[in-house]
Amino acid sequence: MTAKTGAAIASVVVALASAGCLSFYEIAIETPINAKLDASQFQRVLVVGFLAGGSKGIDANTETARLLRSQLRTKTDLKVVDMDVVSLVDEVEKRHQAAGNPIAVDSAAVAAGELKIKDAKDLQAYEDIFGDAAYWKKLGEEYQSPLIVTGSVLFTEAAKSGMVSKPKETFDSMGRRAVEEDRSYVDRKGYILTPKFIFIDGRTGEQLYTESLQEETYYPSSQNTPALSSYFELMDKILPSFLTTLSNQKIRGTRSLLK
Repeated sequence: MTAKTGAAIASVVVALASAGCLSFYEIAIETPINAKLDASQFQRVLVVGFLAGGSKGIDANTETARLLRSQLRTKTDLKVVDMDVVSLVDEVEKRHQAAGNPIAVDSAAVAAGELKIKDAKDLQAYEDIFGDAAYWKKLGEEYQSPLIVTGSVLFTEAAKSGMVSKPKETFDSMGRRAVEEDRSYVDRKGYILTPKFIFIDGRTGEQLYTESLQEETYYPSSQNTPALSSYFELMDKILPSFLTTLSNQKIRGTRSLLK
């Protein structure tokens, strides 16, 4: 089909729909998505904990571990191991201290309530733990060689300004309704969620798969939105990708058809 032919058909469809000869209706569809990682060799999954930072508004380590465990229990066939959430930040600092090369932190800022990991640059000093196969293998041996889920989570505050479009309803002198585009300059604030999920073989301590994601959300600067509420809003967008790493999933949606 040529571009001219396609355009002509589209014009006819629009004309018929406008004349009332055609109507549209929506049907529910499911799109299957195959798992990115073959987890069939594991019966158990251990969500250890995460290197977390960014915002003081929430404990991103604990919240992420709890949420992923809940999702894995209901959306996969793997048995989720129950254990206390590990503070990987403390674990890394303990290891570096024992080796005689402590991680440099601003003690005064930490004492004042500042996070040790505020951004991706701070995170780099702690990430060497993910390459320590001996550590993860030893942990796996304690819990019957499960699939280990760990990684990092940055939940940071953000702000942006710019032109925003929104529909504006108007009526003329005859009472006829029209919708116009209203553009205005606004200041907005919000959050950016940047998780990196690392899947490790508990039998060997070796990494099997890594996935980095990012989502962000913004609100009018006058709106007071709790950090935890925004965190769950962003995780709702990220969870489908996380779950399709381990098991086949179905994405539900709709499709418009002509009648």
